[in-house]
Order: sequence, then C-alpha cells, then structure tokens
Amino acid sequence: MAELALILLGALLVNNFVLAQFLGLCPFIGATGQYDAAAAMGLATTFVLTTSAATSYLVYHGVLVPLDLAYLKIIVFIVVIAAVVQLTEQYLRSTSPLLHQVLGIYLPLITTNCAVLGVALLSLQQDLSFAATLAYAMGAALGFSGVVVVFAAIRERLLNADVPAAFAGAPITLVTAGILSLAFMGFAGFAD
Repeated sequence: MAELALILLGALLVNNFVLAQFLGLCPFIGATGQYDAAAAMGLATTFVLTTSAATSYLVYHGVLVPLDLAYLKIIVFIVVIAAVVQLTEQYLRSTSPLLHQVLGIYLPLITTNCAVLGVALLSLQQDLSFAATLAYAMGAALGFSGVVVVFAAIRERLLNADVPAAFAGAPITLVTAGILSLAFMGFAGFAD
C-alpha cells in the first residue's frame, strides 16, 4: 500500500507530466485562459487518462502479449484513448450540455494529448502491476489537473496585473509556467 502511495505521489508531484516531463503542454497553455474551463478540462482529462491507462494495460497484457502482437501497442493505445474520449464526449453531451459546451474543442483534443499516451506507455516501460498502473495514472491525472487549475487561476490574476508591455500576453504566460515548473522541482527529493 505504501508503494502505491509513493507511485501516486511521485507522478503527482515529483514527475509531474506537465512541469517535469513536459507532456500535455498544448492543453496546459490552451485551456488555462479561464478557471472554469481549466477545471472542467482537468476533470475530463483525469477520467480519460485513468480509464485509458487501465484499459491499455488490460488490452496489452490480455490481448497483445498472448497473441505476440506487442509491437502494435502504440496504435492500439491510440485507438483505446480515442474510444474513451468519444464515450466521455457522448456522455457529457447527453448529461451536461453546458459542460460539453464549455470544454468545446478541448475535449476531442484529449485524444491527441501526449500525456494520456505517455502514461500508458511509461507504465508499461516501468513494468508496473495493474494496481500500480492505476496509482500512476491517477497521480499523473491529478497532477495534470492540479497544475492546469493552478495555472488558470494565476493567468486570471495576471489579466488584472500591471505587466510591462514587453511581457504582456504569451511572454508572461511562459515565464509564469517556468516559475511554476521550478516550484514543482522542489519536490524532486521528496519521494527518496
């Protein structure tokens, strides 16, 4: 149990997919303009990332390895991720049209979020068990969501801040992302 907690904390803080491994930067920058959209994007990504990692693990160990088709894992994982995103999108469209509208184009773009594919591939590379894969995926998903929400809150505050003209817009966004990344690097010795 302690090992699973360390895996979760490691993926959440120490090896944060956005700030330490630089995966998922497109939604990190694109979906963080508004706090509500970022929170919704974080929840949707958390669900998709965790479900996709678990499903990919089961497909890999239950189908691809026994049939000696492990070399197809990337293609199969992309199909699994696309299917999970489509099911999530259909569910949100029918149960919460407002949330579906708030997410807009970012929901289908979860399919191309490299963090989602990265978690599935890295959990296989590390030869994690199913429970450890779930902990790793949940930690990565919560880390992604937390960073997206925190960054959205910071960006909303920056809209009202007195920023020098040379730093207005994208430069201050990138500088802020760098400072946030440095803050998360402080957790590097935490899991040791």
